[in-house]
Amino acid sequence: MNPTADIARLPPHSGGHLLHNLLLFGRVLRGLGLDVNPGRMMDLVQALGFVEVGRRDDFYFAARSLLVHRQEDLALFDQAFAQFWRPPTSTWLTGLWVMGARQRRRARVVPAPLKNPEDAPDGQDDPNRGDDIPPVIEVTRTYSASEALRRKDFSQLTAEEYGEIKSLIAHLAWQLDVRRTRRRKPGRGPQIDFRRTLRRNLKYGGHLLEWAYRDRKYKPRPLVVLADVSGSMERYTRLLLHFIYGLTLGLGQPVESFVFGTRLTRITRHLEHEDVEQALREVSGAVMDWAGGTRIGESLKAFNFTWGRRVLGRGAVVLIISDGWDRGEPDLLAREMARLQRTCFRLIWLNPLLGSPEYEPLTRGIQAALPYVDDFLPVHNLASLEDLAGRLAGLDRQRRR
Repeated sequence: MNPTADIARLPPHSGGHLLHNLLLFGRVLRGLGLDVNPGRMMDLVQALGFVEVGRRDDFYFAARSLLVHRQEDLALFDQAFAQFWRPPTSTWLTGLWVMGARQRRRARVVPAPLKNPEDAPDGQDDPNRGDDIPPVIEVTRTYSASEALRRKDFSQLTAEEYGEIKSLIAHLAWQLDVRRTRRRKPGRGPQIDFRRTLRRNLKYGGHLLEWAYRDRKYKPRPLVVLADVSGSMERYTRLLLHFIYGLTLGLGQPVESFVFGTRLTRITRHLEHEDVEQALREVSGAVMDWAGGTRIGESLKAFNFTWGRRVLGRGAVVLIISDGWDRGEPDLLAREMARLQRTCFRLIWLNPLLGSPEYEPLTRGIQAALPYVDDFLPVHNLASLEDLAGRLAGLDRQRRR
């Protein structure tokens, strides 16, 4: 049996379906009794970055080598793989037959139909069904509510969906692009490390027989977040603060966080609390202009003159989260945006209104700021946050003109 013979072309990475299908496939394998845990699924996801997913054999052997750790599970994995990754047809809702008594005990079982349904009373098992009939694992189509929530606007969420989105935001994986520092470390770079070379060659009586080299040292870039908490952003503010909190935890490095309405407030220390709800309560208590007016230019001026030199060194990346509605002077906003762009490595503006196809940047504030924005991106749903995570992990080495 060749498990790769029935595999359809796998979904592309751009649609986000491949990751969802992989997670569902791992859930099926756990239901069949295989020892598949989240860590091994993460290893498979990382391995697909080095494997050409469109090639059937490469994907199959990568999955089998990472997810199967017992020889007796190989046949079961092959059969499950062929059933799950085959082309979708009208009869795609099929059963996966479990091989072996150990898998039957641990599998999620869907009972076989009764031979004579009228003779079997309600709530009792069919007496004609014996232990020799293998149970069935039902495989459903790869749709879930979380997939629909990825595209739903934050402002249209129900109370139940709001809680699910918070959980999904907390589990987003974040990684920031690295910068090349002036320091060096032991490695295979072009520069000779004379101290390590001399120490290494003392055993040869001072004769230089082995050379030691140094390479460039890389570190993640600093990240600064400026979030608008004015009245026009009230529909998005709570979830975006959850996003900032999850971003801080996910990066594993300090993230300088500020909020602004008519004034600037630093909330970095408030977001260091272990409980996210407690952290947001402290932020609400510290911000005096919550859901008030908007003066972006004055807030950016306060940031540039008070905090700029402290937090914008070493090639920092700045995220501004705002809809661009401003009651201040457009000239002041333009000057401070130009100053901020000169002092940071990348200036990214996240606008929740940009997700609407009818949106046009016509307000005075956004027109004054756009000439100095390197990336103008939406931040209205979970899919836009996932896209932002990909951009932060692979920033261009040079700023676009």
